[in-house]
Amino acid sequence: METISVDSEYQDKAGYAHGIYTTLSADRSSFLDRARTASQITIPSLLPEQGHTGASILPTPFQSIGAEGVNNLASKLLLSLLPPNSPFFRLVINDAELEALVSDQKGEVEETLAKIERMITQEIEVRAFRVPISEALKQLLVAGNVLLYLTPKDQMRVFRLDRYVVKRDSMGNVLKIVIKESLSPLSLPENAKKLLPEPEQDELPMGNVDLYTCVKWTGRNWTILQELEGEIVPGSEGTYPKNKSPFLALRFTHIDGEDYGRGFVEEYIGDLKSLETLTKAIVEGSAAAAKVLFLVRPNGTTRIKTLADSPNGAIVSGDDQDVSTLQLQKSADFRVAQETIRTLSERLSRVFLMNSSVRRDAERVTAEEIRIAYQELEIALGGVYSILSQEFQLPLVQLLMHKMQKEKKLPKFPDESLKPLIVTGVEALGRGQDLNELAGFLQHLAPLGSETAIRELNVNEYISRLAASLGIDTEGLLKTDEQKQQEQQAMMKQQEQLEERQMMGKVIGDVAPEMAKNAMQQPQQ
Repeated sequence: METISVDSEYQDKAGYAHGIYTTLSADRSSFLDRARTASQITIPSLLPEQGHTGASILPTPFQSIGAEGVNNLASKLLLSLLPPNSPFFRLVINDAELEALVSDQKGEVEETLAKIERMITQEIEVRAFRVPISEALKQLLVAGNVLLYLTPKDQMRVFRLDRYVVKRDSMGNVLKIVIKESLSPLSLPENAKKLLPEPEQDELPMGNVDLYTCVKWTGRNWTILQELEGEIVPGSEGTYPKNKSPFLALRFTHIDGEDYGRGFVEEYIGDLKSLETLTKAIVEGSAAAAKVLFLVRPNGTTRIKTLADSPNGAIVSGDDQDVSTLQLQKSADFRVAQETIRTLSERLSRVFLMNSSVRRDAERVTAEEIRIAYQELEIALGGVYSILSQEFQLPLVQLLMHKMQKEKKLPKFPDESLKPLIVTGVEALGRGQDLNELAGFLQHLAPLGSETAIRELNVNEYISRLAASLGIDTEGLLKTDEQKQQEQQAMMKQQEQLEERQMMGKVIGDVAPEMAKNAMQQPQQ
């Protein structure tokens, strides 16, 4: 970040960031209310009500499908967006510079780019970004919005929807971000503490204060400042270059004309609410049905005290017609509710990509059936991968490359000469579709016979396409033309030596009897 002086727009307006936050909070209120409703029936701690503290009691849902589905889908998205031990992007150079390279230099360039990819991927693992990103994905699924901030100390912070506001243009590009943090005065930096009134000698530290962080796009770069008690914190002003801002305002869906996205849970809020209501009714009804009450006829011969005080197996005087058990007689109604709950649970498990919903109810289920059904569900999330690849993966790689270049861990490249290309998410789904088509192509060739298929098929090209569809780097794995030629020459030489040995053995076999005969006749003479 480059330090700048505060421009006139900030100087003329005291409490500028606070004013923007208050104004944009009105546009955020409807999205925040829906997000809190979705959080209450899935994971209430993700987005609690306003004024929540650590001592507050959160609501407890009667069903766990929502929480299990959010955790399951967040884990799958995390593994897809940030696959372990594998780069989720590729570095490519522009066509002009690629054509300028000599053919023997292209291999060296590709090897260097692959090394840089591994270094950036290792940097993500070292900085332990997976934990905050996992939390951010849960926020996206439930609230539809989350803000990530990569601190100067290489740590990642996650801001919930109730802690920031955002303003976008008609194309969805971020124009302004204002973050509100309630902090203790003791945790503020020294330059910010100077803006607070000095407490008396015996006075305890005052309560939390609101610190506002304002990030604005000027058309050329990003400007940032912090505001406390209506005053700009000294030394907090700065700028960031384009595509190098450490603030990433993510959204789950893109809706034209709206500043905020909508969560995945919101799309199925009806089924979740119905399941919550029915499950609550079943649980409360089951608790009532589990209660055992004996009814005794008021004017019967059986005494209540005798019945209550008698131990198990005792013999007492009485009439069984005087005693009965209270029953609800609601088993038929409960059965209808149970069937509806089962239908809702299966439907929600399917949309949350739970493995149990993919497997059909049968005695024998093949692995191919499970794979096809699961892949169909994965393809349904293609839109999610698209927006996250452009608003999360790509900016994250650009930001990490910029930081590593400043730390001299990476060499500096000319602008627009080297670009990252995301290869997970939608790209991975495309490769998976290619793999299925290749497998189907071989199945259609099977009736022709293996000899015909091998004779007509270019095996090298098929292997290359198969490796590309699986995302496997074939460098060093497949034999080059030079290696094949050397192996062929070695085999030919070995065959020639074998033929020479066989010929020599045949000659020796023909000559050996005559030599033996001559050797036997020589002593006799």
